[in-house]
Amino acid sequence: MAEHRRGANLPSLGGFNRTVVLDAVRRSRDGLSRVELAGRTGLSPQTVSNVTRFLIDAGMIVESGTVVSGRGKPRTILRLEARSRFAIGVHVDPAVVTYVLLDLAGAVVAEATTSTPNAEDPDQVVRTMAAAVDGLVRRSGVAPDSVLGVGIASPGPIDAAAGVVLDPPFLPRWRDVPLRDALGDATGYPVLLEKDVTAAAVGEVFLERGAAARDFAFVYFGTGFGVGLVIDHEPVRGSGANAGDAGHIMVDQGSLAGTADGDGTRGEVGATVMPDRLVRIALERGIALGDGLPGARMPADGTAAQDDGGIAVDLAAVDRAWDALGTAIAAGDPAAQALAAEIGTVMGRAVVVIVNLLDLDRVVFGGPFWSRISATALPAATAAISGSPILVPKHPVTVVESRRGTDVAAVGAACLVLDAALSPRASTMLIAH
Repeated sequence: MAEHRRGANLPSLGGFNRTVVLDAVRRSRDGLSRVELAGRTGLSPQTVSNVTRFLIDAGMIVESGTVVSGRGKPRTILRLEARSRFAIGVHVDPAVVTYVLLDLAGAVVAEATTSTPNAEDPDQVVRTMAAAVDGLVRRSGVAPDSVLGVGIASPGPIDAAAGVVLDPPFLPRWRDVPLRDALGDATGYPVLLEKDVTAAAVGEVFLERGAAARDFAFVYFGTGFGVGLVIDHEPVRGSGANAGDAGHIMVDQGSLAGTADGDGTRGEVGATVMPDRLVRIALERGIALGDGLPGARMPADGTAAQDDGGIAVDLAAVDRAWDALGTAIAAGDPAAQALAAEIGTVMGRAVVVIVNLLDLDRVVFGGPFWSRISATALPAATAAISGSPILVPKHPVTVVESRRGTDVAAVGAACLVLDAALSPRASTMLIAH
């Protein structure tokens, strides 16, 4: 059974009680009666009646049939009205910006992508993103006033308090971009800014049920390697909201050895599994990747390639090559499958350090570059974790792939808004939107 936060029968906490009830209904697949809600939330029957009446009037839950349970009057079942409110998620990636529109149940209603704008002109960045957000809402047909807000998932580091993207890797012109407030002014929506690995973890917490979302590590494989952490249902952000940079963990690189930071077969996991480096290794091993990486210099030592203008590697070309790698894996290419297994093994070795540190029992893998290699990489990562000679916990460690797919960061960004507005916290009173 899903775990639920307990409510309080105090008038001053009316907004909190609404989120407690709504969260319980949202997490129940089959809906709940008012009696069941009182039992699960600890609220009095009168408080449950008042709160559910408000939520019905607000269109957020609906009465949906009755059930007979023993003697007495049949109980009316309350279900979530998923299409009553929406949230927008934006993932800023070095190659592409992804936009998704989610309903209250976390289902993707609409999505779109644009090329990542050059932040040399911050005003153009905001205009491009605002136009994409407005276009997404317009094409979906949802009422603009039913959108709770916009969440942005960005590579770190960020200044969460100021809403500024500071100095992300592979985005050399994105320096001190005040994205949160500027996009809020341009769209008229409340905007939240979060580091991408943390956003992905928040998405898992919001969309999973029960103990699965209690304590876990989210291994995020995008342009780089990061780990989002959740302890007791809450994401670990750190004092500056930039937690999750796990790329410097030293591991046995195996046959992927050879990074500049390495010593023999040991090196940093982040440098080892940089997608641009892995594409170069794939090409050196004779794996067919289509047109490869025209115009990009791709050293296999883990260093960042730059053109004559000092611009980072052609990440769009890397992404195309990664698509080809995924296709080769799916087609049964032995060399491609072997490479994916090596990637999973190296990541698994790094994760063991985090599992030991926090005594975790669940690890979730995901991210834009993960899903295309997961069929082979996930079993290898699982074996590396469970079979590690340095694994300390004696309990089983569950290793799974996120069900959010390639757009996990954008979905997580939208879940930031849904979580802030709908999850029961005494300090959060956004339900009145």
